[in-house]
Parts: sequence; structure tokens; C-alpha cells
Amino acid sequence: MKPENFHIGHLIKEKLKEKGHSIRWLAQQVGRNDANLGRSLKNDQHIHSQLLLDICIVLEEDFFAHYSEIVRKKLFQKL
Repeated sequence: MKPENFHIGHLIKEKLKEKGHSIRWLAQQVGRNDANLGRSLKNDQHIHSQLLLDICIVLEEDFFAHYSEIVRKKLFQKL
């Protein structure tokens, strides 16, 4: 996965669909407004780390691992 193609919101929406949940459900679980969360997942390539942590816990998925993979690839390219 190339960093310029990485969109965390899309990954979260895929996981929601896989688990049969809506953005409204997720917003309720993380204490956010569903319209704002929906816009963030659709439009924003990046999500505040605390919100991402909350989403990871609710969806039982380590979305930070995707960022770590990008970091490792970039570090190994420099060696």
C-alpha cells in the first residue's frame, strides 16, 4: 500500500460493512456526531489519533498497524 493511496477512512468503512454496522452505530459507540464522523471517513485521509484509538477498540481492529506498515516500508527504503 503506497502512502499516497492510503485512506484510513475507507479502511474503517470497509470494516464497518464487514461487521454489518453503520456509521451511525460507530458514531454512537465513540461518542461522536454521525454526520461529522461520516464526512471525516469519506473526505479526510487522516483521523485524530484518539478517535482512531476509540474506533480500533470498538471495531476490534488495529488500524494503527496500517500506518506502521507504511513507516516500516519507508524506513527500509532508506537503508
